[in-house]
Amino acid sequence: MKKTIIKGQVIPINESNIDTDIIIPKQYLKSIKKTGFGPYLFDSWRYEEPGELDSKVSRTPKSKFILNKKPYSNGKILLVGDNFGCGSSREHAVWAIKDYGIDAVISPSFADIFFRNSIKNQLLPIKLEKQNIINLFSECLSSNQYELTIDIEKQTITSPNNEIIKFDIDANDKDRIMFGYDDIELTLKNKDKILSYENNMKKNKPWLFKRDNEK
Repeated sequence: MKKTIIKGQVIPINESNIDTDIIIPKQYLKSIKKTGFGPYLFDSWRYEEPGELDSKVSRTPKSKFILNKKPYSNGKILLVGDNFGCGSSREHAVWAIKDYGIDAVISPSFADIFFRNSIKNQLLPIKLEKQNIINLFSECLSSNQYELTIDIEKQTITSPNNEIIKFDIDANDKDRIMFGYDDIELTLKNKDKILSYENNMKKNKPWLFKRDNEK
């Protein structure tokens, strides 16, 4: 199914260098199911006590942390500072964000491996100029109810006051986000070109395709 629009409450966390251990601590890396990590997103910021994967023990939420407040607890878009997703290359960090229900992260910059893991898992990472980020934080923090509309196809972000911000995204990355393509599916989009190339090679350099017993 084609996904073109992401719309929802913004979760503003005005911190830089948020690493993957903050996003999902190491004790939750025992599973590779890709699901079930949402309850542990930002775990050490979110709870008073440490947790364990699949534990049924009740923990005390930190009342001041943003994910423990409404309407942010139902947010769909994460707004953060520079160098988001730095640290170890754990893909679980992206799984936790997606499993929580967040579909897009807006930041001035991302750690390279986190960025690629995001694209691979259909989490939209949007890089914006620092001033745009500052403006979004200012608007968001001045109003509890602050929703953005992201049009992936048009590469635009629309604010509640109808201001439009453009963002860049690689064409293949856009297809991954909108259609959920993996590497093979992206390659097969060009199967006609691949077949044409192979046919031309067979015509122009037939000796490359001869078997040893045919030489």
